[in-house]
Amino acid sequence: MTTSDPETPELTATESASSVDAAAQREAERRQRTIVITAVIFLIVLIAGIVAAVIGLLQPNTPTDKIRDIFIIFMALESLLIGVALVILIVQFASLINLLQNEVRPILDATNETVNHLRGTAEFLGENVVEPVIKLNGYLAGMQRMLELLGVKKK
Repeated sequence: MTTSDPETPELTATESASSVDAAAQREAERRQRTIVITAVIFLIVLIAGIVAAVIGLLQPNTPTDKIRDIFIIFMALESLLIGVALVILIVQFASLINLLQNEVRPILDATNETVNHLRGTAEFLGENVVEPVIKLNGYLAGMQRMLELLGVKKK
């Protein structure tokens, strides 16, 4: 005779959730790998094209105006690349500013509030605990010295 275990459905639900998470993670890794491979292939083709253009332009019978035109095209592509890099930089900078304003500033405000509470607590303890104890110790030390001078208490 078998008895049904009430924990079994929870276990299978947890296992299925973890398998869904693992599948989603594998899919994200596959997409990322595809993007990286595509970018590497594009860079290899671009470098091969640049090398072919330079070899073609270094031939002795190549006219100067063609070299100038190719150079202008390379400069335009470089300007385009720098523009894209600047846009990415601006987006990242905006993200950093958002992070500082929405996450770091509240933490700093809470820390500042805590420090102010601690400062108030320290002042309260100084006024109500430490000062009376210091005064009492001073009176006791004076009384002890007076008893020593009268000879009631030995050093």
